[in-house]
Amino acid sequence: MTGVHPMTGVHPMTEPYSPNEEEKRSKKRPLALVTGASRGIGRATALALAEAGFDLFLIARKEAEKLKDTAVRCQSLGAAVETCCADIGDYAACEAIFTALDACPGSLTLLVANAGISKLGLLQDLSPEDWDTMIRTDLSSCFYLSRLAIPRMLRAEGGKLIFISSVWGSRGASCEVAYSAAKGGVNAFTKALAKELAPSNIQVNAIAPGAIDTDMNAWLSEEERSALEEEIPAGRMGLPEEVAALVCQIAAAPAYLTGNILTLSGGWEI
Repeated sequence: MTGVHPMTGVHPMTEPYSPNEEEKRSKKRPLALVTGASRGIGRATALALAEAGFDLFLIARKEAEKLKDTAVRCQSLGAAVETCCADIGDYAACEAIFTALDACPGSLTLLVANAGISKLGLLQDLSPEDWDTMIRTDLSSCFYLSRLAIPRMLRAEGGKLIFISSVWGSRGASCEVAYSAAKGGVNAFTKALAKELAPSNIQVNAIAPGAIDTDMNAWLSEEERSALEEEIPAGRMGLPEEVAALVCQIAAAPAYLTGNILTLSGGWEI
């Protein structure tokens, strides 16, 4: 599994794992797919799930070396890991991802759709191309990944879909209109899909983080960061590991937990 697919842009980073029949019979670890796994919340989530007993299929759009480093760390925690670089805002690339995933042992039981992009600026300065890219990456990808994951979870007789949204999805943010619109769409998508899939034992939830200390907020100056932290009742920005811990809690939660947008903001936006 090498090279870049000429049509989809999928670039697998590891050779496919081909267990023998005895390994297949003895394999009991659940399989999770995590997007945006090269850094930030996605990386922390991959590590937490590996420690929780999941095998992993990790996706990033680029940053192959960082994705490889995440995979190595997850392997050190006992997980079998496959990785690939792909644009999840492209449906054909998502199809190729799931074709590769089907070659992995075990059944997909968890999807964590974390990958996302943001762009600061006035709406009138946002190009139609930038709008389309953000909607595809932050919202349409949830549809693409869910559409492909659901049949596999139905065959497994259950599963969980977890989308990483944002507090701006319910409150809106000035100069982040496209991002807010996309995350608002994720929230509505979560609630509607949860109702549709509940009879099939597939739970759908979203996490709406507040200000998390990741590269997405690295543009803040020291003064801006201090002012922001003063607004947060908890007195600080959140950590990627805290979002990852909540992902693990949802993954282990009873099946009756579905259709929720869980805010993780230190009391900031509730």
